[in-house]
Amino acid sequence: MTRSVFLLDDHPVVLRGLADLVAMEPDFQVVGSTTEGASAFAMIDRLRPDIAILDINLPDVSGLAVLRRLRAANLPVRPVFLTSLITPAQLSEAIANGIWGIVLKEAAPDTLIDCLRAVAAGRRWLPSEIVHKADPSWDEDMASSNFDALTPREREIASQACRGLSNKDIARELGASEGTVKIHLHNIFQKLRITNRTAMAAIYFEHLGEAKGDAPNG
Repeated sequence: MTRSVFLLDDHPVVLRGLADLVAMEPDFQVVGSTTEGASAFAMIDRLRPDIAILDINLPDVSGLAVLRRLRAANLPVRPVFLTSLITPAQLSEAIANGIWGIVLKEAAPDTLIDCLRAVAAGRRWLPSEIVHKADPSWDEDMASSNFDALTPREREIASQACRGLSNKDIARELGASEGTVKIHLHNIFQKLRITNRTAMAAIYFEHLGEAKGDAPNG
């Protein structure tokens, strides 16, 4: 199956190279591109691509702003960030707003294609080296081995938190108090030996990976 891809990058040369790279793969087709973040959302809304590759740091409208609009509109597109730099705050916001993959521009071209194929198959792509910047104490192997120790309720709360729900929203969904949700999140962090939701999301998606292809906003 051929997947349609939309591209956003403010550097024309980078955008052209990116288009050529993606077009070389028989399972992907570039259906649109732009150098302007301000026009990206309208184009994605019109073209309805399967995947949208977005830069974060743009001179007009940031990739994060585009991501937030895509989430709010619940468009059936899986966004991927291709960026030179992402801060811990940006990473946390990206995960909370349904990002499907993050690739640094310094990575090998094959890494981006691997990411696109994973995302097309319904799996998130959150490399450990990127998540480690948000939580330097994170031990991926330790957290992964401890994931099975989470109770069904803790996994449910982790799922909702990783989809961007606040403690208040999670409490409303569960019919519980915010205090109860905070206790569960504290226990999750303790069991996984992590300090924030970004690392939790990386572990959650690694284990469950949206393998059934659920929509990122679901």
